[in-house]
Amino acid sequence: MVAGTSGLSALSAASQFPRRMPRIWLVMVVMSMAVLAGCASRGTQAPVADMSSGSASVPSSGLYVVRPGDTLYKISQMYNVDVSTLVQLNNISDPGQLRVGQTLRLRGDAPQVASSAGMGSDSGAAVEPAKASEPAKPSRAGDAGLISWGWPAQGKVIQGFSSNTKGVDIGGNVGDPVIAAASGKVMYAGNGVRGLGNLVLIGHSNSFITAYAHNEKLLVKTGQEVKKGDRIALMGQTDTTSPRLHFEIRRSGTPVNPLAYLPER
Repeated sequence: MVAGTSGLSALSAASQFPRRMPRIWLVMVVMSMAVLAGCASRGTQAPVADMSSGSASVPSSGLYVVRPGDTLYKISQMYNVDVSTLVQLNNISDPGQLRVGQTLRLRGDAPQVASSAGMGSDSGAAVEPAKASEPAKPSRAGDAGLISWGWPAQGKVIQGFSSNTKGVDIGGNVGDPVIAAASGKVMYAGNGVRGLGNLVLIGHSNSFITAYAHNEKLLVKTGQEVKKGDRIALMGQTDTTSPRLHFEIRRSGTPVNPLAYLPER
């Protein structure tokens, strides 16, 4: 997604005029965030895409063969297709049970396939679920002390940081509190970004931005000042397959590993 100081500068300037130029402000927020890979929006919704890596083009056949480690959410981000669309196109009964070697339809005009994810398959092993153990904590970032950080949710980390995820997923239950990881100003609160559900973006000092996705309910509004520890949302599973918080930290538009900034717990 678009990164760099120019986008953040524009966002900072735009944040001073949320009422006068709400549409322009939203576009600048989205562009500067370059939020979350593979979530480009079409139509009138806020366009969000990771310009650094970009989402893959749907194959000409409109089909995708499940690989080890795949999830519906990962595939939806990879090809910019809603999870709900994949479920419908493939008659998926259990979104959490894909099978290696299964063929999924990515668009409506793709040919029908013999078996669908979640319905079982005689060939191919089940995709291994995410391990329960949390990923190893990296060394503390050199600039972590510029801001006082706190955990945005109480659950375990169920998906670690990578160049694809650009953040971490924290598990929990629908309705669990989601809190501001640091003090700042709400730059965006809404559900106009495909694949992220109800989303909150908070701008902080020193060019940091945090993102909180898949919430059940938002408790803050765009332009609102928040303090570290304030409740900003309730955890949910909007645009994903199970209750979780997708959390990102970006500095000057670049994704960084949140575990290198969050305190020990």
